[in-house]
Amino acid sequence: MEKCITDEKTGLKYELIGDYYFLAGDDETEKCRPIGIWGKRHLRYLRRCKKAIYTVLLIEGKLPDYLADVNEQAEEMLFQLVKQMAKDEGVDEALKRHDQLGWVQQMNSIRNRAEEIVLNEIIYN
Repeated sequence: MEKCITDEKTGLKYELIGDYYFLAGDDETEKCRPIGIWGKRHLRYLRRCKKAIYTVLLIEGKLPDYLADVNEQAEEMLFQLVKQMAKDEGVDEALKRHDQLGWVQQMNSIRNRAEEIVLNEIIYN
């Protein structure tokens, strides 16, 4: 029995697995980019407040890529903001060695403020 066959009428490809032929998937693997937390938050915002944009992206099939792009932008912005704010406020490894609890408190504060900025600049815009 042949490993792969093609149906002449439909043009579909079948692959032999065990004793049976199953429909073969495309050889091209699609990029599956994660939407992530920021993409999910933006999706919720689009569904609630920007229904026209949501519908257009959904119909054109561009929604997953768009949300993955938003997620990547938000992650990068958050990383840069936390890094810059920590540097500006003097939260460094020396503080971490000297006062661990104080360092954690300040880093949590910085992260919360950076997340608010990302939400306002990217997610809810």
